[in-house]
Amino acid sequence: MAAVPQEKPFGQGAYIPAPVSSQNSSLPTVLSPLANVYSRFSSWRTALGLPNPGTVENLQKEVKSTHLSNFIFDGARADLMKGLSMDPAFQVTHSFQLASQSVPPTYSFGALFANPKTLLQGNIDHEGNVSGRYQQSWSPSNISKVQAQLGMQPGHTMIQLEHDYTGLDYTVNAKLINPSPLDGSGIYVGSYLQSVTKNLALGVETLYQRAALDQAETTSSYLAKLSGTEGNWIATAQIQPIGVLQATYWHKLSEKVEAAADLQVIAAPMRRDAIATVGAKYDLRMSTFRAQLDSTGKVSALLEQRFAPSFSFSVAGEIDHFKNSSKVGVSVMIESTSLTPEEMGMVPPPGQPAPF
Repeated sequence: MAAVPQEKPFGQGAYIPAPVSSQNSSLPTVLSPLANVYSRFSSWRTALGLPNPGTVENLQKEVKSTHLSNFIFDGARADLMKGLSMDPAFQVTHSFQLASQSVPPTYSFGALFANPKTLLQGNIDHEGNVSGRYQQSWSPSNISKVQAQLGMQPGHTMIQLEHDYTGLDYTVNAKLINPSPLDGSGIYVGSYLQSVTKNLALGVETLYQRAALDQAETTSSYLAKLSGTEGNWIATAQIQPIGVLQATYWHKLSEKVEAAADLQVIAAPMRRDAIATVGAKYDLRMSTFRAQLDSTGKVSALLEQRFAPSFSFSVAGEIDHFKNSSKVGVSVMIESTSLTPEEMGMVPPPGQPAPF
């Protein structure tokens, strides 16, 4: 009979694994105090419940939405849009502009593609100028952006690279405009905005511009944002040490009425100037009215009327009392789609005909 092997008693020649060193499972003793301090600081910041202040780019978003600076136009304009898909969103646009005092007659074709994480937008005009925008959301806290423009004339070509990081109570932004890896020329912008209380945020923005090897310039701006507890008013200030100040104030008077004021002061050694602007926006059920007045004597207004979800009509006007000049603009926007009501989420209740 074959002998049955017997197990060796524990401690008599049996293999005992060596204990894992405690240094491999924990931080070194030198870094442990720093780790504890950082952990306590993070817990203290989280307990404060400070809100995210938003990005520096959107510091004056409410004021820009109320004023007419980004909406005013003159001449005749038409935008014809066609939606080809809802999820993901895909649409094409034909834009026409005529009889403008500042812009020559133009035609452009644009396309847009968007899903929850990616945005692609491109545009080309009748002269061959091409522009595009790409935005990618890697996570809720990290967003990368690329903007490019290819012009047919010298100096009209550019590229801009940008990345936003959104923390719990702060935002960091890095931006590169026409960077050159050969000589380091370009414009480099970095900004940081931090909430210090639930209503106050402070930040800084630094711009470094290098045109050539021996030509470089650095400027910084200091930012402040003060918000109401209920979010119905926002005041901002941006100061540059060279003598430039911009202050804004936005107030939501009611659910349909908003008012905003903007003050820009230049007190540089070679130039002294100041411009004050006040404006208001009134949202009706099917229209939006904006009005604006500034210290240079300009009075402007814009009415956007939506007759249907797919058709809108706008009228804009501006009078410059100091220069004794005026301009008027009209525009139409027509949107069509090849999607069925079911694809658009407009399924009628049972027993009712589909809308036409």
